[in-house]
Amino acid sequence: MESKRTQASRTAATRAALVAAARPLFAERGFAAVGTDEIARAAGVTRGALYHQFAGKTDLFAAVFETVEAEIAARLAAALGDGGSGDPVATLHDGIDGWLAACADPEVHRIVLIEAPAALGWERWREIGRRYGVGLVEAVVQGLLDAGRLPPQPVLPLAHVLVGALEEAALFAARADDRAQATADVRAALVRLVDGLVVP
Repeated sequence: MESKRTQASRTAATRAALVAAARPLFAERGFAAVGTDEIARAAGVTRGALYHQFAGKTDLFAAVFETVEAEIAARLAAALGDGGSGDPVATLHDGIDGWLAACADPEVHRIVLIEAPAALGWERWREIGRRYGVGLVEAVVQGLLDAGRLPPQPVLPLAHVLVGALEEAALFAARADDRAQATADVRAALVRLVDGLVVP
């Protein structure tokens, strides 16, 4: 039993080391420009150990992407949970600001918005991203419904529509020549969108 636990902890440590080593390399140079030999060296493991843990570079990148998505979700959940006003509309505005601020981080910008769609393909990128984002948005939508600020309706369809708007807004800003101005513009558009959905 002890040896199995030791093996499991070694496996977890190796995976964590590979993800930690690959993350700054992917963020700095992009998926295509980073090789598995370089990642293995940076992690202090053999290339064989990398392939023992991951089917290939794409699977390793997916693990990096998922780590970043989980961190964003945790950061947003903490920020939304700290909302002092108790106003669910203000909470939604805070969520918009938190998402756009996260996407402005150079590492998040490169890994989540630039590299992930190309490295993983559109469907896998969306599936991983929505696994984290939809739950948060569902909670906010449910809060609006509970407060009587939305007309009665199913939660999940609206949550998916809002996640789609948030993702497209971030992608638009990420690819703009003037990212700061584009971020301000999409923030204003998102706020108008969500304010148009709520009732006084």
